[in-house]
Amino acid sequence: MNDSAFTFQTLHPDTIVDALFEQGIRVDSGLTPLNSYENRVYQFQDEDRRRFVVKFYRPERWSVDQILEEHQFALELVNDEVPVAAPIVFNDQTLLNHEGFHYAIFPSVGGRQFEADNIDQMEAVGRYLGRLHQTGRKRPFASRPTIGLEEYLIEPRKLFEDAPLIPSGQRVAFLKATDGLISAVTERWHTRFDTLRLHGDCHAGNILWRDGPLFVDLDDARNGPAVQDLWMLLNGDKAEQRMQLETIIEAYEEVSEFDTSELGLIEPLRAMRLVYYLAWLMRRWADPAFPKNFPWLTGEDYWLQQTATFIQQTKTLQEPPLQLTPMY
Repeated sequence: MNDSAFTFQTLHPDTIVDALFEQGIRVDSGLTPLNSYENRVYQFQDEDRRRFVVKFYRPERWSVDQILEEHQFALELVNDEVPVAAPIVFNDQTLLNHEGFHYAIFPSVGGRQFEADNIDQMEAVGRYLGRLHQTGRKRPFASRPTIGLEEYLIEPRKLFEDAPLIPSGQRVAFLKATDGLISAVTERWHTRFDTLRLHGDCHAGNILWRDGPLFVDLDDARNGPAVQDLWMLLNGDKAEQRMQLETIIEAYEEVSEFDTSELGLIEPLRAMRLVYYLAWLMRRWADPAFPKNFPWLTGEDYWLQQTATFIQQTKTLQEPPLQLTPMY
């Protein structure tokens, strides 16, 4: 795949309309871009006033088998009555192709933003995450990766070594902070958990509220520990996070058992996400959308802040992990 395709420069509106027409869908509105940097996602209305979302996958990110595993997982969840946005099947296929681009079409699902500070909503999310994980435990992904140190820390560290985006004056301090963080995570990371298929990126922005939660965007689905789908929902100070965690787990355990020994992985997982996210920005810098939307990545202040963030997270990893309130 050439660079112009990799950065979506050849994905024109006419290309999108033609791809949809091949599936018998006539676009009768504009193509409204939705917030997605990794892929290209558009909402539209057809001539029968039905609303859809079309998602064009970034070339060379996932293999066909990996995308199909995402789709199969979504369809299994729907079959198990877990509220997720699943792709529409066209002629027994969910993954479609047009001019070298893989894409999928979804029903457009509206909803309000999930309120992370709403206890009732948090309980419902915890309950449905338990059901999502019941489906995820039936079998692991065969093609998609498993969360681990190599992908989230070791490979990004290699990328940082000669990354031109890091100012020369900040490089030594930043790499030292990175190495300290990797060392702290490595000491605390373990794989003594039951591996299951996960949503993978379960933060508040990927949950809509429609008289209950609706999980969207399984693009980062992969194997890993159950706690990966819980910790990103936590916010605030330690006391607030403990209360939120207790709410989620109590509801979760109404339908699925949760291994509390995984709580010790929350801060390692947070650190791994910090490092992986920064490497992701670097890898996507050739896409014109990234310099446009992340201009601060070229500034020295940003790298000073990242160095400080890595140092602080290293200190956090030295503290006792978040625990539930003991029951007497």
